[in-house]
Amino acid sequence: MRAARKISLSVVKRLPRYYRYLGELLADKITRISSKELSERMAVTASQIRQDLNNFGCFGQQGYGYNVEQLYCAIKDLLGLSRGYETIIVGAGNIGQSIVKYKTFEKRGFFFKAMFDIDEELIGQSVVGVPVYSVDDLEKYLSAWKIDIAVLSLPKTEAENIFQTIVGCGVKGIWNFSHMDLVGPPSVKIENVHLTDSLMTLSYRLNEAEDT
Repeated sequence: MRAARKISLSVVKRLPRYYRYLGELLADKITRISSKELSERMAVTASQIRQDLNNFGCFGQQGYGYNVEQLYCAIKDLLGLSRGYETIIVGAGNIGQSIVKYKTFEKRGFFFKAMFDIDEELIGQSVVGVPVYSVDDLEKYLSAWKIDIAVLSLPKTEAENIFQTIVGCGVKGIWNFSHMDLVGPPSVKIENVHLTDSLMTLSYRLNEAEDT
């Protein structure tokens, strides 16, 4: 079931969390759950859960709660995880290798097809079966294969040029770890990830706690 109206980004960002918790419920063979019970597991209010899910349709029934499998499958569809995504990584260093080695991504439908780098020692090798090519071959590769998502795990000095090449070849999804915020046309969807931002947020919270 798809939303009939534009949903706020804050709601969208909570969907993966719902999906993760519902997956854990399925693994525990729990078939239904109330918004109150789910709120206790997720540490959010039952009202917030109902408001979020009501954006996408009437999943729950009063006095019954939510059918866990039905809701799990509905959110999977909303997140687009049923379709599968052909994915490449530009930058085969520590971050790139950690991503491609994390098997949960493949279980979620993100299939890594190739990695690209400038390091001659890495080119021609493979990481968990994913071949590493020269970044010089990137445009040629993208011309030959339809890729849905490109992961950028390279220095910001190189990110903009690589980004323009990728977008020019028709890739519509960018997961960017390059320490700079990339901006593209509306047709290209970009997630800029700054790992240090999350760590500094934790630092702020620790600092705030010490000051009170």
